[in-house]
Amino acid sequence: MYFSVIGVTPLGDHTLMLEFENREKRVFDMGPYLDMGKFSELRDPVLFRSVAVKYDSIEWSNRLDIDPEFLYEKSVAVPV
Repeated sequence: MYFSVIGVTPLGDHTLMLEFENREKRVFDMGPYLDMGKFSELRDPVLFRSVAVKYDSIEWSNRLDIDPEFLYEKSVAVPV
C-alpha cells in the first residue's frame, strides 16, 4: 500500500514539500535525479516551480511525473 500525494510545494535547492493522504509532511530532494534523462529539464527554476498534484502523485508542466510510492520512500519526514 502507498499513500497518495495531496499537496506539493516547491522549495529552494530543488526540494519539494509533500503532503500525503495520511497528513504526513515529507521533504523530497530532486537534486540527485537532475542528471537523469528528462529530469535534467527540472534545473529550470520556472519549470521546477510548475509542479502540481496530479491524480495521486505530482506532475510538472512538461508532463514528467514520479511514482508516489517512490516519493514517500525517498523523502524525509518533517518533525511535528
